Amino acid sequence: MVWWSSGCSRRPTWAAEVNAQTELHLLAGPSGALEVAIDRPEAPASGCAVIAHPHPLHGGTLTNKVVQTLARAAVLAGLKAVRFNFRGVGRSEGVYDEGRGELGDLMAVVQAEAPEGPLVLAGFSFGGFVVSHAVQQLHARGRDLSRVVLVGPAASRFNLAPLPEELHARTLVVHGELDDTVPLSAVMDWARPQVLPVTVVPGGGHFFHGQLPLLRELVWRHLRS
Repeated sequence: MVWWSSGCSRRPTWAAEVNAQTELHLLAGPSGALEVAIDRPEAPASGCAVIAHPHPLHGGTLTNKVVQTLARAAVLAGLKAVRFNFRGVGRSEGVYDEGRGELGDLMAVVQAEAPEGPLVLAGFSFGGFVVSHAVQQLHARGRDLSRVVLVGPAASRFNLAPLPEELHARTLVVHGELDDTVPLSAVMDWARPQVLPVTVVPGGGHFFHGQLPLLRELVWRHLRS
């Protein structure tokens, strides 16, 4: 169990950490154990947000600052926030599988931590790519999604799945104007045929250095809307 420096209030205090404590445990995944971190709001959770991290081979973990920012926004919006390590990262077993096995990891976490009830899927970079395919699969199975959040989705490096049109109004796509890891043009090329809006952060890079409070507020507003 990891202890944070302070709790959260009913109204966002952007300097606060996610929660008084973060729960850490392992759950069964398709390629062995998966490491999971859970943060809860002070009041009973109104749903669950499952959050996927960046590329496993390039330092992506559940402790990534953007991923933690997404978790903070979810908790402040009254949701249980579930971060997890893809296979081969941290204490998660298995090896990198170019997104195929990682999709299975995400689906296993959803099944274990949010088998029913309001569900939010969020992902950063490679995690956004995986989330796009999870959204497609869950929608085809009839699972309702309350919200979808894609931050810096890796459209230039992976084949993002198009999102179902009926989920467009519930989807937030955020990208940095000056992202030199995933060019904004690649995300626009993915979004344009879908007529899916993209929120562009002026001067923002891939990791939103110096702009994480803004990112947190954008996501919080979307989750609360």
